[in-house]
Amino acid sequence: MVRRSARLREQEAQEAVPEPKKQKTETKEPVAAQFSEDQKPAEKKNNDKVESTNTLQEGDALPDDLELENQDGEKVAIAQYAKDAKVLVVFLYPKASTPGCTRQAIGFRDKAEELIKLGATVVGLSSDSPKAQTTFKTKQQLPYDLWCDPSKQLIGLLGAKKHPNGIVRSDFIFQDAILKVKRVGISPEKSFNGAIELVKGLSE
Repeated sequence: MVRRSARLREQEAQEAVPEPKKQKTETKEPVAAQFSEDQKPAEKKNNDKVESTNTLQEGDALPDDLELENQDGEKVAIAQYAKDAKVLVVFLYPKASTPGCTRQAIGFRDKAEELIKLGATVVGLSSDSPKAQTTFKTKQQLPYDLWCDPSKQLIGLLGAKKHPNGIVRSDFIFQDAILKVKRVGISPEKSFNGAIELVKGLSE
């Protein structure tokens, strides 16, 4: 009876040996799978940082190859226009003939004569069509040109393009086609009320 129980113990010990080896090989697959999954989110994060736009800052020059249309559908070479004007005040408005934009445009209309005496030229800018700009200019008796930028080339370059397709009310002052003053995200009143003092400051 003693010999039989010893043999049974040996058999049980031998049968228990191979089981841990199977567990070691099974743990390798989930570790590899987990590592590959960790890499995928990292790639997605890099792809999310695609949209980056270079915008003009104070001291930068307007590009020579940029053209827009005015309210009459005439082509305007923006950089050359700014050079000829010497001092150019460009105010941006979201949409022609809307209340806030009308206040902004009328404010510059009423101050246009004083700005002209200071040697400055005023231009309005939005993404509206020439027809909409003509209607706006005629109805409000605006004495300056309105530029049309439907693809937001200049608007985006100035840093006033709102995601996904809007416009931030702003104004800019150029001297010899160099950006001197940049004000993005302002009220209609602050836009036209501050223009005269800012233009005066360029000559000081």
